Amino acid sequence: MSEGTIPPVIPAREHPVIAIDGPAGAGKSTMAAHLARRFGFLNLETGAMYRALAFKAIDNDLDFSDEAALVELAENTRIALEPQLEGNRVILDGVDVSRRVREPDVTVAASRVSVHPRLRAWMVDQQRLMGRRGGVVMEGRDIGTVVFPDAEVKIFLDAAPEVRGNRRYRQSGPAETKFTDQAKATEEAMVRELKERDERDRTRAESPLRPADDAVILDSTSMTLDEVLVAAEKIVRDHVTEAQLH
Repeated sequence: MSEGTIPPVIPAREHPVIAIDGPAGAGKSTMAAHLARRFGFLNLETGAMYRALAFKAIDNDLDFSDEAALVELAENTRIALEPQLEGNRVILDGVDVSRRVREPDVTVAASRVSVHPRLRAWMVDQQRLMGRRGGVVMEGRDIGTVVFPDAEVKIFLDAAPEVRGNRRYRQSGPAETKFTDQAKATEEAMVRELKERDERDRTRAESPLRPADDAVILDSTSMTLDEVLVAAEKIVRDHVTEAQLH
């Protein structure tokens, strides 16, 4: 910008950004979907963006530790999220990959590619672009600390890893293995996986998982789903006016 040039005026957001952060399996997606429906906002699931890129990396047989190759891949990738009543459609280079990016191998791959600083910087730029006008609920690992540190509402949703693993098992565990040794082993494996992912997320050099200084920490370990959602709605209403919500 040349000397004497008047900088552009960036209008204030008419509607707030609601940032939901927390570890894997805490229920961020469920909370984000509920709040988006409740207040008529868009639900932009940033984790789906990492999964979409991870799927493309798998499809291109890339090494997840090769940051340069992953960044080059990202720069030649188009990811779009299309909010639906039942959740986001994930569009990768014009193709709907919503189902594929929810599969376990892609979820694990997303955790591995997301540790790279340059790749995260690229993702942050995309996420800020999506949410710049407000009226969105964004959930992830660093929304309130990095992507939108000025978000009007910040919630850090947490729960003990054993509880998160049990919840995830009950959602995805095969019915025929319930109350068996196989079921117990499967649930224990999920807990181990969550603890390992927590460690990666909390200790990575770039944007480690942590609550923002001004976030409201909501520990759902001993709460029912309904109690969590009611608490989340109250947090939103405590931080913004009714006019901003409509």
